[in-house]
Amino acid sequence: MFSMRLLCCSLLLASVCLAADVPKDFQVVDQIVAKVNGDIITQSDLSHSLRETEAEMKQSGLTGVRLDDALAEKKKDLLRDKIDQLLLVSKAKDLNINVDTELTKNIAQIQSKLKIADPEKFHEVVHEQTGMPYQDFVSEMKNNMLTQRVVRQEVGGRINVKQEDIQKYYDEHKKEFIRQEQVFLREILVSTDGKDAAGMAAADKKAKDLVARARKGEKFAQLAEDNSDAITAKQGGDLGALKKGELKSSLETVIWDKPKGYVTDPIRVDNGYLILKVEDHQKAGQATLDDVQNQIMDRLYAPKMQGAMRTYLTQLREQAFLQIKKNYVDTGAAKDKDTTWIDPAQLKPETITKEEVANQKRHKRFLAIPIPGTTASGKSKSQ
Repeated sequence: MFSMRLLCCSLLLASVCLAADVPKDFQVVDQIVAKVNGDIITQSDLSHSLRETEAEMKQSGLTGVRLDDALAEKKKDLLRDKIDQLLLVSKAKDLNINVDTELTKNIAQIQSKLKIADPEKFHEVVHEQTGMPYQDFVSEMKNNMLTQRVVRQEVGGRINVKQEDIQKYYDEHKKEFIRQEQVFLREILVSTDGKDAAGMAAADKKAKDLVARARKGEKFAQLAEDNSDAITAKQGGDLGALKKGELKSSLETVIWDKPKGYVTDPIRVDNGYLILKVEDHQKAGQATLDDVQNQIMDRLYAPKMQGAMRTYLTQLREQAFLQIKKNYVDTGAAKDKDTTWIDPAQLKPETITKEEVANQKRHKRFLAIPIPGTTASGKSKSQ
């Protein structure tokens, strides 16, 4: 069954095409480019995705020709990716997957992070920062959560990397696992910028409380995401791998000889109180299989996952109602799947004349009611 959005858009499209008094300078502001089960993809959807992709690429440091080439490559798959998402969201509904509780929690965390209590103000800030209405932002977040759940449940959870394959890969790539000594760190920064004496004291207390919570077992990454004022907060405070000499000497002295899992006391820095956690400490030399097993598993899992994912999405396409407008290409199309666009304005109702009705043969239908005491054949039960 089509969604109300699809029905309304189809009727609107039909009325526009059929209207006799449309001005010659009439311009289409937006248009549907694909129908996917009970939903649609519009040209503005694709444009929005392209703008988001460009912003992410620029943030990662791409510029000039490299940015243009990367965008051109990504543009080829924009429609495919949108169809993928709608198919996965539709599958989530079929599987009765519900993420409402998780969605509410995530939105509350975002609101808490922005420190905006007023709902209307929060909605305005979300609109300003994302460029989309608040309800669209929430809908997109929900769809992303639904797709992730489907992928984990229906694809990722069914991929198995055998131990013998991990061992074989390790034996054949040992040279890749000769390492320099390095530490993996996460950080939480409690800022003191622009704060008076009372604010400084509050920041000091907050930092000590966070240390205590981390040492009691709370997830450091979550504490960082919820409380850190550093730019790494969105990544759970992840600083990645650091070799000797890449940290300030004052910080290196504090953490370099500490074991995995160590959480520092608050360290006073120029702009606040810094808390560091040692996620891992790798010694120099040949890494053992135990040390790199997860890393090897990721390397073997990724290509398996990629192939299984496209196979699964092809299956969803084969089962889906899918129409794509001419001149638009789905690079993930299923072979032999007819996705021909059917314009509602071109559909003609089936008609029949009175004469044709009169000439049709009519067949009388009888309602057989069995007589009590007899079978369906009319015979007595005693016979």
